[in-house]
Amino acid sequence: MVKKLKAMADSKADNNQLSAAIKDSAQQIWLAGLGAFSKAQEEGSKVFEALVKEGSTIQMRSKAFTEEKFGEVTGKVTKVAGDVAKQATQSWDKLETVFEERVARALSRLGVPTSKDVAELIARIEALNESVQSLGGKPAAAVRAPRATRTPRAVKAKVEAVVAKPVRTGRKAAKRVAKAVAGE
Repeated sequence: MVKKLKAMADSKADNNQLSAAIKDSAQQIWLAGLGAFSKAQEEGSKVFEALVKEGSTIQMRSKAFTEEKFGEVTGKVTKVAGDVAKQATQSWDKLETVFEERVARALSRLGVPTSKDVAELIARIEALNESVQSLGGKPAAAVRAPRATRTPRAVKAKVEAVVAKPVRTGRKAAKRVAKAVAGE
């Protein structure tokens, strides 16, 4: 079409013929535009529906992917929280052990006998009592072992009372603790 118009302009032919060709060309361009608009209008609704359908599919896939990743992250966070709780428990146990050891050492430095020491003393006293009886002496007053029926609160009160008094060493301290534990 363009070649045709150039050829007409170069030959300097009739101006009417040129203007008619331009009119005809403009008319064809106009009709082509209207046809394209009509085609776009018809196909536009189909394309729009196809795009909506594709968008819906993509949204569903994205939602499923997000839920899957969220589940993985939740599992990892739960595992990390469990590990942290386990470490905290282990640290607490270690701290408790260290505290108990230090308290035991401090009580030992102060001369406060342990329950094991008291039990050994009671056993020794009973053995000595048996030895004295076997030699024909008078039986000494029996040393009472701590009663199982005594409440921990009562034993604790007795031990605290003994510990609160000035620290003595040797036999006197052992006798005081033995008496306190025995309930005398």
